[in-house]
Amino acid sequence: MLKFAGLSKSTYYYHISIENKVKQKPENVGRPIVGYSLTNDSTKVCDEQIKEYIMEAIQHDAFYYGYHKITHTLRREHNLIINHKKVYRLCKELKILKNQRVIKPQVKSTISINRIIKKSNELWEADIKYGYITGENKFFFVLSIIDVFDRSIIDYYMGYSCTGSDAASLLRRCLIKRNLFDNAIKPVIRTDNGPRFISHEFEDTCARINVYHERIPNRTPNKNAHIEAFHRILQDECIGVYEFKSYKDAYAEVSKFMKRYNVNRIHSSLKYKTPNEFYTQNLDKEVESMAIHL
Repeated sequence: MLKFAGLSKSTYYYHISIENKVKQKPENVGRPIVGYSLTNDSTKVCDEQIKEYIMEAIQHDAFYYGYHKITHTLRREHNLIINHKKVYRLCKELKILKNQRVIKPQVKSTISINRIIKKSNELWEADIKYGYITGENKFFFVLSIIDVFDRSIIDYYMGYSCTGSDAASLLRRCLIKRNLFDNAIKPVIRTDNGPRFISHEFEDTCARINVYHERIPNRTPNKNAHIEAFHRILQDECIGVYEFKSYKDAYAEVSKFMKRYNVNRIHSSLKYKTPNEFYTQNLDKEVESMAIHL
């Protein structure tokens, strides 16, 4: 066949070897993404937390900054050891690079207002807590929704990532769990400005199921004080206590803690009752003497 085609053997086998090399070439080359950056004191900060830092920056002083200036802002304000290439990647994932910021106003922003809460299911707060699995060198996420009045963790989500879809699913589960999904009047959900809460997926879900979503102003965690206080308890009594070897270990310990928190852990602010006891005893009641001003 080679004689009829007028090709030499060396030319034929050379082209075959080149084709094999091209086929065997891996699609993804370069250093793998580790999922975190270090601070100057060698503390690991996961990429999701860095994204929240970026969102805080561009909604405050750094709104007109490009990714180079955002890089310097992260270094100055959060002591991160991070380069502009990584910041560019994170900004691209968030879709906030300068030539795309014009689409940002499409997401409705409703700032939280002062409220007086007198019963359960009036105001819920949601936020993310990060944990670390030493054995796998990975971060995990715990997204929780707390009832401000009775301090119950209505439900939570845990996983290696947390998206707007995950947050929307959790909100629906909480409504179903408290038999509120078909109610005309539903709780207000209050969050910070994290990526999953400003996503179209979460905002559209709130609109469809008739839940009013309000977001706290930047750098005002006191506006989300109840979920922040819970996450401090979660850190001190669970996530910060154990050195997890696997995701399975982390999931088991977090699950046990959540059950203990709702069923066994008493609160002085609830007249030394557990969240479940207080919720059951005061279901659908307005308790003027325990009104919460926020």
